[in-house]
Amino acid sequence: MTATLARPELDDTAFARLEAEGRLLNPVLKGPTNKFGRVGFRGELALRFAPKLADEARPPELACTQVLAIANVGEKHLPFFAGYLLSFEHLKDVAEVLGEALSAGGKYFLYCNNIDLSKKYQVPYKGAMFYVLPIDEATVYNELLELFYIDKGDLKKKDTAGKLDAIADAALKFDVTFDTITYSEGLELMGPVRNPNENRPV
Repeated sequence: MTATLARPELDDTAFARLEAEGRLLNPVLKGPTNKFGRVGFRGELALRFAPKLADEARPPELACTQVLAIANVGEKHLPFFAGYLLSFEHLKDVAEVLGEALSAGGKYFLYCNNIDLSKKYQVPYKGAMFYVLPIDEATVYNELLELFYIDKGDLKKKDTAGKLDAIADAALKFDVTFDTITYSEGLELMGPVRNPNENRPV
C-alpha cells in the first residue's frame, strides 16, 4: 500500500533511477517522510547484482546495508545518505552507483568495518565529499545519533519517517571536518576485511 502511494513522489526524486534499477532493497521505509516534499529510504542499496538464474531473484553480490537516505521531490541530488560497508574499498562502488545523485553540497556518511576505530576521514570522490567513519559493534543508526548528539529519548515517540527526518536534519547541519585523504590513501590505510558471516547488525 505504502509503496503504491509513494510511487509518484519517488518518481520525481533522485531515488527514481535507483528504484528502476532494482537497487532499493529490504525497505523499512521507502516513501514520503513527515516533511513536505521529502522522500525517505531505509534499507539496503544493491551495488553489484548476482548473475540471474532463470527467474530466480538472488541477493546482490555486494550491498551497502543499513542505509538511511533522503531525497527531495523535484531535485536530482540526494542531500543525505548514510550506510554500512564491510570494506572501505567499496566507497568507489557506492559513488559509482549513486552517480549523478551525488552533489558537492551533499552529506554522505559511510561507516566502514575495516577503518581504524580511532580515525575519521573525509574522502573526496566523484565530485562529492564522503565522511568515512569506523563502526564498532553498533548500528549506523546509533552511530549517527552519537555523531549528531541526538538523544535517543527524543526520538522515542516518533515513527520511522520522523526518526529519519530528525537524523537527516542534523546531518544537513553537520559541519565538523576530519582529516582529508584520497581514496588511494584510504586503500593503503584500511585493515583486513572481516568475515561477513560473523554476527553483524543487519
